[in-house]
Amino acid sequence: MNLPNRITISRIILSIALLVLLVFPFDLCEIEIPSYLVFGKINISLLYIIGGVIFLIASITDFIDGNIARKKGLVTDFGKVMDAIADKVLVNGTLVVLACNGLIDTIIPVIIITRDIFVDSIKMVAGSKGGAVGASILGKLKTICMMTGLTLTFFSNIPFELIGIDVATGLLYIAAVLSIVSGIQYYIVNKEHFKER
Repeated sequence: MNLPNRITISRIILSIALLVLLVFPFDLCEIEIPSYLVFGKINISLLYIIGGVIFLIASITDFIDGNIARKKGLVTDFGKVMDAIADKVLVNGTLVVLACNGLIDTIIPVIIITRDIFVDSIKMVAGSKGGAVGASILGKLKTICMMTGLTLTFFSNIPFELIGIDVATGLLYIAAVLSIVSGIQYYIVNKEHFKER
């Protein structure tokens, strides 16, 4: 197994560890998670500090493994499949858990996950007919907004919370809107693959 694939596998492990941490019933086990008052007014749980660090590390590995694979010619089918799985486990799992915990609006994971299913279906059809669907600029912007918004959510929107601006939520709503627009764009670019012949 080459280096990029090992990094991808480590991201899957980190993602699973993050989700287990976030859904573990600490209260039922009578384990008290401490919270800290930051800057005298922002309350942040140690659980989300640890979760945020894990999420940040896992997100960085997503950038690293792809760069190494492309630059050194180490792109493999295994790597492509596992990279996609790692991304879905990390991002979609985190979106669902944070929504269930009341930290983000439920509509955000609904839109983003539905869009992912839609786009993945288009990619399968296009691929089966010899087409190739690359990531669009809007799709990349969506990912940047989403990852930044999720990271800020873990850290209680610090430092923007100090000036009363909810940047974390704003970025996640922008990501949801970009998800819809980029999903439509994917369909328009590939609609010829859906024509009956």
